[in-house]
Amino acid sequence: MKPARKQRLILIALMLMGAGFAAGFALKSFNENLMYFFSTTDVVEGKAPEDALFRLGGMVVKGSVERPGDGLMVRFKLTDFSKDVTVEYTGILPDLFREGQGIVAHGRLNAQGVFIAEEVLAKHDENYMPPEVAGSLKTGTNQATGQK
Repeated sequence: MKPARKQRLILIALMLMGAGFAAGFALKSFNENLMYFFSTTDVVEGKAPEDALFRLGGMVVKGSVERPGDGLMVRFKLTDFSKDVTVEYTGILPDLFREGQGIVAHGRLNAQGVFIAEEVLAKHDENYMPPEVAGSLKTGTNQATGQK
């Protein structure tokens, strides 16, 4: 085998190994950052992982929001209308957070079965409409053209 051809073959082999390592690292990183979603029934039935982060979704139970102490800690219950899970969160809640509202929380379970949230996301109504559009529909006028 000629020296130039041998060099090209070594270079191609090194490039393939580098691409393999890069793909391996990317897949490992993706797998570590993968976060599954569970309902409250899944958590109560023990289907959720005890040692990993996951998402918990449901509706905030009316009358369950309590703020013990003077800090930013809030405790509430989530339900999927079948089973309830207690959630504790320390931080500022989103503006759309309220009782009876759907939320998704990121966190993990503690030893007592309480979900310790690191982040709380409030879901808005799918039928949301900006106030300007709702107003124009209510009056029956098209604000852009001024026609009825």
